[in-house]
Amino acid sequence: MKLAVLADIHGNYQALQAVTAHVEQWQPDQVVVAGDIVNRGPRSRDCLRFVQHKQQTQGWLTVRGNHEDYIIGQAQPDCPRSGVLFEMHRNTYWTYQQLNGDVAALMTMPFQLDLSAPDGSKITVMHASTQGTRKGIFIDTPDEELRQKIVATSALFCVGHTHLPLIRHLDQTLVVNAGAVGLPFDGDPRAGYAQVEWQSGSWSAEIIRLDYDRRQAEQDFFESGFMRDSGPLAPVILDEFRRARSHLYQWTAWYQARILAGEMSVEDSTLEYMASLKLEKR
Repeated sequence: MKLAVLADIHGNYQALQAVTAHVEQWQPDQVVVAGDIVNRGPRSRDCLRFVQHKQQTQGWLTVRGNHEDYIIGQAQPDCPRSGVLFEMHRNTYWTYQQLNGDVAALMTMPFQLDLSAPDGSKITVMHASTQGTRKGIFIDTPDEELRQKIVATSALFCVGHTHLPLIRHLDQTLVVNAGAVGLPFDGDPRAGYAQVEWQSGSWSAEIIRLDYDRRQAEQDFFESGFMRDSGPLAPVILDEFRRARSHLYQWTAWYQARILAGEMSVEDSTLEYMASLKLEKR
């Protein structure tokens, strides 16, 4: 049995195309997308439609990620459409608009997917962990904490979310973080996914990294209107793509409290953060 696990596409259509071509050449028995097809990138609508087509024609399966949850949240009647909270999340509202406000497909995605291995043992796929779509698994997660984040009865447990690939054995479970198709955070800008294979009664896994048309992927940020219309955090997200490094977590830690206290605007925080990145390059 061969299983391809994709995660964290984040609206990067060029990376998705490259990964799909490689997956189809490998010819797995099942393809699973472990969440975050949309948001934090320029072509969410195209990526979602592509995955939906693969679901209908080739049986791809999906689970819901935190960014699907964010877009679903935009459909709630009390979601702000102005003010500081809106500005902090305007890129998510932009994605919501790109999907024409239709979150029905996102809402049908399950939190957890369970499959069966050839010997009848369990395969579980989630976006981040059993603790939710935002509680991720890292290479240095202590064993005892990891036991609380996986399904211990599963022989194979696959996730994404952190954008940091890993393959790790714990007790009787092979834990695989597929990394990110569209927005890696390990400093390697290549697209990534996991090939997992059942051989001789056990699971093995390999993280695949692929070159793709990053020039066009970057141009998509501009041609789609993302840089113009998705709010003050657009340059920070673009730099995440360019460097294959997370920024939003650090930006939130540095600025969210100050912004909510009225000490600075989202735009000013972005300008200051981007200036700090320029200093870091020197």
